[in-house]
Amino acid sequence: MNKKLNTVLFLLAASIYNIVIMILIIVLLLFIISRFITEEASPGFASGLFILVFILGIAGSFFIYHRTIKYLSTKIEFDKYFMPLIRSRKK
Repeated sequence: MNKKLNTVLFLLAASIYNIVIMILIIVLLLFIISRFITEEASPGFASGLFILVFILGIAGSFFIYHRTIKYLSTKIEFDKYFMPLIRSRKK
């Protein structure tokens, strides 16, 4: 496989990984919150908690994704296997 195909496959796998992690975090947080929220809670409070869970899911998945890529960059030499996504304009 060449560098371009490796880059495309890596980006697809990394995107799927990030989405799966985000969904798992959101489902886990919603499961935890559903154990503590009663039916007497106001709808505004529940919707505010849902927004908070969604934001925490995005932030948590970004944090885990960033740590995973940082770990992989120490184990794998990215320049050897992948094309650079952003090239400098200096000549």
